[in-house]
Amino acid sequence: MKQSAPERGAFGDPAGTWNQRFDAPGYLFGTEPNAWLREHAGLWQPGQRVLCVADGEGRNSVWLAQRGLVVDAFDIAASGVAKARRLAAERGVQVDLAVADCDGYAWREEAWDGIAAIFVQFADPALRARLFARIVAGLVPGGTLLLQGYTPRQLDYRTGGPGVASHLYTGAMLREAFAALEIVEMREYDAELREGSGHSGMSALIGMVARKPLR
Repeated sequence: MKQSAPERGAFGDPAGTWNQRFDAPGYLFGTEPNAWLREHAGLWQPGQRVLCVADGEGRNSVWLAQRGLVVDAFDIAASGVAKARRLAAERGVQVDLAVADCDGYAWREEAWDGIAAIFVQFADPALRARLFARIVAGLVPGGTLLLQGYTPRQLDYRTGGPGVASHLYTGAMLREAFAALEIVEMREYDAELREGSGHSGMSALIGMVARKPLR
């Protein structure tokens, strides 16, 4: 579930907002995986279990399943999850999909070898803190988080994202939030995104890979 335009009203009714957006023809963010995810796909091996947080219409979760991973995914929008199910069926893979928000999803402790959180920036600081804590708890020891989001400079580009400064990521914020993990890679950079109509144009990005320590 991502924010494709700077609209404050979307945060008041996220389920309604995203159901309406995903009801439109086609795939809002395309059917190809996020570039940061594609670049780091070797983090996980076939047979490992990965969770895709708020994966919308399924572009990332379906692609990971095509690589032989056991994939769970959820999104708040039933219309997005329905498209994800169709995409999985078209590509001949299985993804365990659920309609849920970040608080309502059936999180489990030490359940996933990997968690992918791609542009999950609808979350205000309080929800984000709860989500990040669940991500840390959900990783197995040695498990890896892959995260990408927009930085505050995205407010100048306006080519995607929530358009609300408090929802954007900085390196310092992510290091503090994921202090329990080992930061393997942190990169702030500008790149031109071509992810459907939802993310299109030069963008201010941050990517992170972090690993849960072994006991």
